[in-house]
Amino acid sequence: MTFHKALTELSHSPAFVDKKRPHKLADLTELCATLLDVDRVSVWQFPEEGDRIESEWLHTRDSATGETSSLYKSYNPEYFSALETERVISVQDAQNDPRTRAFTPGYLAPLNIMSMLDAPVFDGARLSGVVCLESTRRRQWTLPEISFVVAIADTISLINTYEAWLDSQRALEYVTRYDSLTGLSNIDSLRGRIGHLAGKIERRGLGSLALIWIDVDRLKSINDGLGPQVGDDVIAEVGRRLKKLSVPGKDLLARIAGDEYALIVRNHTMRDSLELTASRIRQEINKPIRLTGHAINVGASLGICHLPGDFQTTEDLLRGAEAAMYNAKQRGRNQACFFDSSIQTTARSRFALENELRVAISDHTLDVFYQPILNTSGLKVESLEALVRWKHPQRGWLPPIEFLDIARSGGLMYALGECVLRRVCEHWQQAHNQSITLPEISVNLAAEQVSVAELPSLIRGTCREHSVPVSALHFEVTEDSIQGDFSSL
Repeated sequence: MTFHKALTELSHSPAFVDKKRPHKLADLTELCATLLDVDRVSVWQFPEEGDRIESEWLHTRDSATGETSSLYKSYNPEYFSALETERVISVQDAQNDPRTRAFTPGYLAPLNIMSMLDAPVFDGARLSGVVCLESTRRRQWTLPEISFVVAIADTISLINTYEAWLDSQRALEYVTRYDSLTGLSNIDSLRGRIGHLAGKIERRGLGSLALIWIDVDRLKSINDGLGPQVGDDVIAEVGRRLKKLSVPGKDLLARIAGDEYALIVRNHTMRDSLELTASRIRQEINKPIRLTGHAINVGASLGICHLPGDFQTTEDLLRGAEAAMYNAKQRGRNQACFFDSSIQTTARSRFALENELRVAISDHTLDVFYQPILNTSGLKVESLEALVRWKHPQRGWLPPIEFLDIARSGGLMYALGECVLRRVCEHWQQAHNQSITLPEISVNLAAEQVSVAELPSLIRGTCREHSVPVSALHFEVTEDSIQGDFSSL
């Protein structure tokens, strides 16, 4: 049997293909040692730094091992230069050859190694390792032997390529199925799992599941006040707590958005059981999170929806759980709410109003009314307070109480504040052009504006654009705004 035929039969056998990398290297080095009657066969690889090679596997006549040893380039420049420039290092007198004699005192002489045959392993054009044969008798390596060792090196190169492909597939699977920050399943995995379970419930005609939508309250304030890295740390910690939490029927936990998670509960879907599960979730999240010297307290609003009790499809179940969560927020946050038909109507109206408000802010169609502030005698106007109003195309004039919470939950408060500031400056400019002197105008700032570093430059730029002296405006952050958004810090 020729060398190459033996290698082909080994490398193409199903048993070899299914083996883990160490076992493949063990088989290859053993085959090489046996067929070529060599005392030692080892496989080495370059780490990422490229300043050394490290032994990955060693086969001797007495043993085989995966223990690691290193050979540094700085101490053996001639050998490394040969590896990089020669296709094969064929050495008859290893202890005296310029390429390998540096190994003699500490390695070749003690082990009585006389001859070496090294074949570099390439991954594409990159030198990634070497197959090393060592003989205790002096020998002149033949062309068939050299060709065989090169084939062994090429086989290892193919193994490396295949493993790199598997790694890329696993990385792709991770990216498409898992959240990189928390390691939890993502929204696509959640949809797939719900679809699978819903199909089983429909086919069998029995079973149930509940989806609990979990939203961490006031995370935006943490991002704005302490920075996005702290916000990410909070998200990761909440994910770890939810992952460790043991509740009846727990199936799949996913992170589905920036500060939102979802939990599938199977079979244990009676209201009492889910209320207890929701309570344990909130208790776990409510525990203080200690980060960067801060004890951060966050809450959570939960929405709960059933399949098949409330909905039959995955997307409807997701929308229902999210709508129930928003209803929990409207009721005061840090509580759980079960889905019902009234929530569905409210949710549709809320989502529609949020989109319409977004358009109104973008189109600059919000308006500002002014409330006079009188002096202590009540006879003189000392200042004006700017109050935002929205003339809805169908609902008419809307006071702030009807849309500010929607703006806050939709992340629109900074843009809303910018819109108000611009409108105030326009009105001041119009009055100035008509020779009307206005008293100081008080503009309320939301906490979402105050915590943004760009706010001073926004104020200066908007005032400059409309020729308004900054001193003409007075900015206030109400106590309620601070308490409502920063009590969690």
